[in-house]
Amino acid sequence: MSLAIGLDVGTSGTKGIAVDAEGQVVASALEEYPLLSPKPNWAEQDPAEWKGAAIKVLSRLAVDLGPCAVDVKGLGLTGQMHGSVFLDADNQVLRPAILWCDQRTAAQCDAITEKVGAERLIEMVCNPALTGFTAPKILWLRDNEPEVYERVKRVLLPKDYIRYELTGEFATDVADASGTLLFDVRNRTWHTELMSMLDIPSDFMPRAYEGPEVTGTLTPGVANATGLPAGIPVVAGGGDQAAGGVGCGIVRTGVISSTVGTSGVVFAFADEVSLDPQGRVHTFCHAVPGKWHVMGVVLSAGGSLRWFRDALCRDEIAVAAETGADPYEYITAAADRAPLGAEGLTFLPYLTGERTPHKDPHAKGAFIGLSLRHDKAHMARAVLEGVAFAMRDSLEIIREMGVPIEQVRASGGGARSEVWRRIQTDVNNAPLVLINVDEGPAYGAALLATVATGMYASVEEACDATIRVVDSWEPDAGRVRQYDDWFAEYQAAYNALAPGFRRVGQML
Repeated sequence: MSLAIGLDVGTSGTKGIAVDAEGQVVASALEEYPLLSPKPNWAEQDPAEWKGAAIKVLSRLAVDLGPCAVDVKGLGLTGQMHGSVFLDADNQVLRPAILWCDQRTAAQCDAITEKVGAERLIEMVCNPALTGFTAPKILWLRDNEPEVYERVKRVLLPKDYIRYELTGEFATDVADASGTLLFDVRNRTWHTELMSMLDIPSDFMPRAYEGPEVTGTLTPGVANATGLPAGIPVVAGGGDQAAGGVGCGIVRTGVISSTVGTSGVVFAFADEVSLDPQGRVHTFCHAVPGKWHVMGVVLSAGGSLRWFRDALCRDEIAVAAETGADPYEYITAAADRAPLGAEGLTFLPYLTGERTPHKDPHAKGAFIGLSLRHDKAHMARAVLEGVAFAMRDSLEIIREMGVPIEQVRASGGGARSEVWRRIQTDVNNAPLVLINVDEGPAYGAALLATVATGMYASVEEACDATIRVVDSWEPDAGRVRQYDDWFAEYQAAYNALAPGFRRVGQML
């Protein structure tokens, strides 16, 4: 028997799965860790937490696999994108990693855009300067912690720090590198000219590989610590969105994915580089060699529902604890009792700013239209609809770009709720399907490892052999028309409030 492991260094925890040659998940493990916010709009984590979690997860997989652990042929890596791990000359971490959802770098983004030019920047790296990206974080460190910056010798993305700890090698993949704002997405290599313009040393960044390429092997020390065999090939993998695209079978045109996790992502495959001139969606390299993807990102998708649960649903949490149920079941059931449109209540899910389409780090969450008729059920419905509207913003831009949309594959926490699936189907006015796997980026990373180790000849072959549709929903014409009207109101609400968001943001 041949096995492959996918390891996902996520924002809330590290997840590992082992799959067999048929793509069946035979073992899984998860280890969580905290998200730190030492100041408003800051988001950091200690890379040591990732390392400890990775070792624990791999150890649990080895225990679950038992004698079959010797059959592991490869390990694929994925993880949260854009985060910055700063290492010194001794490869020691200099400070907590600055994460993808951190919003502190607005001034650095403005400086990059002014220095390079907005149009020229998109020509060079296919994307505008956004607060979540890696390059502004490097400049922020230089501007605000110069004594730390002077000691920086390497900058790694989160999963690539774990790669170093597992293999001793410095490497990344082209998909994750695309989200640094320092990568030539067209030519799939570091953009040394831009790095020179920004005075960022080119040797800060590691070599970039295609997703299924081997970047190193598991060291004897890690093997001893985990119980896995030494010498297992560790594959380049992909940033979590590209790996998640592979894990959903988004490897050909016409099929896109809509993933509602902490963030929300609308992800479309592209055979060639396809750009939005305004830079509202991202164009990155795919984890499929020689291919690209177009992606819109909602920063607080499932994160908005989690906030609603934690802030306003303590009764539901208590009842769920007594019954052994998931509190989200009670929340979504209440949302289903409220009418479409929540009787005029609109929710803007911009709890950590917003990326697509607004590129606005100052954006804030809001309930708009509250009246005496509204209760918690209306608010729950408004949250589900607001997130769906935010996802539709990305979908509409992708449609404008001429990318065909024949089917939307739902995944993440938002795919587990029947209520939310129906809302997304009607809001998007597109068929929605579920597939037979919902392991997220870890599954895609494992499939990339199966290709690297010869279990499959290509990423497409691996996806065709393991992924299939198991359920589907069609949009209802009447509800589609109603949601079109509410979507227009949702967009108008942000446009009306955006100037105030900026004023408040500048006061903080």
